[in-house]
Amino acid sequence: MGNSEAVCYLQSLLDRTLRVHTTDRRMFVGTFKCTDADRNIILAETYEYRHPSACVIRETAATITNDSEALEDAGKDQFKVNMTSRLIGLVVVPGQHITRIELEETPNSLLA
Repeated sequence: MGNSEAVCYLQSLLDRTLRVHTTDRRMFVGTFKCTDADRNIILAETYEYRHPSACVIRETAATITNDSEALEDAGKDQFKVNMTSRLIGLVVVPGQHITRIELEETPNSLLA
């Protein structure tokens, strides 16, 4: 991809919703505003999502084990624990810590 093609592609992502995954397993979902030569990304209206801690997973497993109906519904060794989230607003995600970037597409954007 040439330099001008790369610039055009990045411009097409402006004001679109991105999911940015980082090396510490966090995920940031926000509106793409800009980037720089060091691959840093600025997102606006951003939510931070974190995987549950080991303690929360153990507590959930213990709760499900004690609830026989939930255990039967979920399978013997499977259960679901939600990620925690918080609104953090405007954020700079350092390029060196980014592991994956995903474009969040809505049904309306797929039709366009």
